[in-house]
Amino acid sequence: MRLSRFPITTSKDIPADAEIPSHQWMLRSGMIRRIAAGVYTWSPLGLKVLRHVERIVREEMEAAGALEVLMPMVQPAELWQESGRWDQMGPELLRLQDRHHRDFCLGPTHEEVVTEFMRRELKSYRQLPLNLFQIQTKFRDETRPRFGVMRAREFLMKDAYSFHRAPECLRDTYAIMRTAYTHILRRIGVDYRVVAADSGNIGGSASEEFHVLADTGEDLLAISDSGDFAANVEAAPCTAPLPARPEPGAAMEAVSTPDQRSLDEVGAFLKVPLARCLKTLVLRTEHDEAVLVVLRGDHQLNLIKVSRYLGDNCALATEARVQQVCGTTPGFVGPVGIDGVRILVDRDASVMADFVCGANAEGRHLLHVNWDRDLPLGEVADLRNIEAGELAPDGGRIELKRGIEVGHIFELGQKYSQSMHLSVPDEQGQPLVPFMGCYGVGVSRIVGAVIEQCHDEFGIRWPQSIAPFQVLIVALNPKKDPEVEQAIEDLYQGLIAAGVDVALDDRDLRPGHRFADADLIGIPHRIVAGARGFATQTLEYKRRGADSAEDIVWSVASVQEKLY
Repeated sequence: MRLSRFPITTSKDIPADAEIPSHQWMLRSGMIRRIAAGVYTWSPLGLKVLRHVERIVREEMEAAGALEVLMPMVQPAELWQESGRWDQMGPELLRLQDRHHRDFCLGPTHEEVVTEFMRRELKSYRQLPLNLFQIQTKFRDETRPRFGVMRAREFLMKDAYSFHRAPECLRDTYAIMRTAYTHILRRIGVDYRVVAADSGNIGGSASEEFHVLADTGEDLLAISDSGDFAANVEAAPCTAPLPARPEPGAAMEAVSTPDQRSLDEVGAFLKVPLARCLKTLVLRTEHDEAVLVVLRGDHQLNLIKVSRYLGDNCALATEARVQQVCGTTPGFVGPVGIDGVRILVDRDASVMADFVCGANAEGRHLLHVNWDRDLPLGEVADLRNIEAGELAPDGGRIELKRGIEVGHIFELGQKYSQSMHLSVPDEQGQPLVPFMGCYGVGVSRIVGAVIEQCHDEFGIRWPQSIAPFQVLIVALNPKKDPEVEQAIEDLYQGLIAAGVDVALDDRDLRPGHRFADADLIGIPHRIVAGARGFATQTLEYKRRGADSAEDIVWSVASVQEKLY
């Protein structure tokens, strides 16, 4: 590709609304252009990268035995009503009506559509297992779209759905797809982790996420230093505390804490460490029930674990609800004397003795509180976030790292096949409800995630596998000497013939400007060809990110050697 015929529009200015590196570099390099909040046009440059990611994903899906289909982005409401998700999805589901006032939505995912397709296509158990995938545009009406393609409303996704006679067959395909995802990320060339995860509103049992590690990642990951355990903090189990609860050491007493509302303030005022204080939070379930959750003062609530334990999604209660349940405002809430409300106690909090907690009275806290003596011990469960340095389930120590989720795989079981009445005759002619798996990769999100991990102060540092071009030839004043011009043309055509994705920068710009563009755009290999090098039959070669350039022989073979 000759860059004189290829639109390259780079910028030195950092866009004001671009908060993270990938958004900044994609705008500055001209890869994307915003058309609405969370909606972007991909330029020819950006689309080349996107298509390279798409190619790798498609190749690995086909190698895993998945068959490609293409399902509609616009989906009828009745399918979502069948599965029960029409109301569950909430405002993220962009709803619309056609001219006949029939309800539709823009698909954020395709479990309903693929289940409808399969209940029309499947005629016998002999057709199972079957794994279908597509690479398709999705739309999720994010409350606050930001970070460019990292949290866009419209995005490109690969989603696959498998159908099975039995859970054992589903687990086999799940393992195959898990391997395929690791192949995708290895071929792209990023540092990643596979972590245990929560299934969220997709549903199902087993669930794992694939994260590209980056300091700007929105997800916090708990990774064992032994390398055998990794999980999203939301799903990471905490090791049960070993010590038994000590015997009470003093009588409970109430003390005045008039201006101390936060636990930090209370602990400092009473000269008690947070590990000896209790944090009591009031939650409200989706069914409008109040629940008290009690944690050690230095631990953080994990709402996912609590919701999973209750079997009901929950959130922090409003101040008015706290007042109604506990008779006081947040900051002075405690579990002593609370009747008629379900109390959940984190395992670490359950082995505490002589602790500090709120007295359920404005400006008052309790000292030397003990379970079973001063209040009954509630239901005990793992309800908190795991922390750095803790013992991991595999025996190692936990490290916390930031990650960007680019893939998620699920064992769905029969959630959708049952709710949407998908069945096939088995060997005896009886209805068999298939077990399903679901496997998603954010194709456009991978592009942003790679940049978050692979950039420096000059621009993007693409892995060669998905770079817009593998090699850039910067031609220096070729028109001054027809012989040099022909030699550069021969080099360029020779690399094309050898299967190298090469760009020839023949633009009428200063060399420094073109070098800066090469670094900004992130082309892995740069060749400078001009009269001085032609005289000695050498090319100036520089790998993106290298401290200095080197001379190589002016030949296609010499350039090819640098690519591998």
